[in-house]
Amino acid sequence: MTTEIYEGLTQLGANTALPSNPETADLETVPNPHPGTSYLVRFVCPEFTSLCPITGQPDFAHLVIDYVPRDRLVESKSLKLYLHAFRNHGGFHEACTVDIGKRLVAAMDPTWLRIGGYWYPRGGIPIDVFYATGPAPEGLWLPDQGVPPYRGRG
Repeated sequence: MTTEIYEGLTQLGANTALPSNPETADLETVPNPHPGTSYLVRFVCPEFTSLCPITGQPDFAHLVIDYVPRDRLVESKSLKLYLHAFRNHGGFHEACTVDIGKRLVAAMDPTWLRIGGYWYPRGGIPIDVFYATGPAPEGLWLPDQGVPPYRGRG
């Protein structure tokens, strides 16, 4: 494989500072090595954190992002930096989860995307938030996201 597909990336292989907030984080993409092939890409972030916008207290979630690429893939280091930028960002569970899904769609225009935000309890109530761009493509092997209903997540 040639390295030309990596030209223009600014974060991969470099010492990159954590973005100050999600809005300024760069989500970089690379060409899909198998355009026209329906396949699933999954990212799991079991230690996602953000802040409650009212109290400033930390919130924790287990995120599962599934997508079917079209012409572009999200570069994983830029995704990690983007997700880590939420650590000092105030946002309700629903806003954070859906914002991440929409930002990924805007960055790479996938054939399909879904995100499951499995949030740890706040006030004794876990909140799970799901966003998808529509039904999964027909014939796609789509495994379960693997996060059981809340019983002391881990």
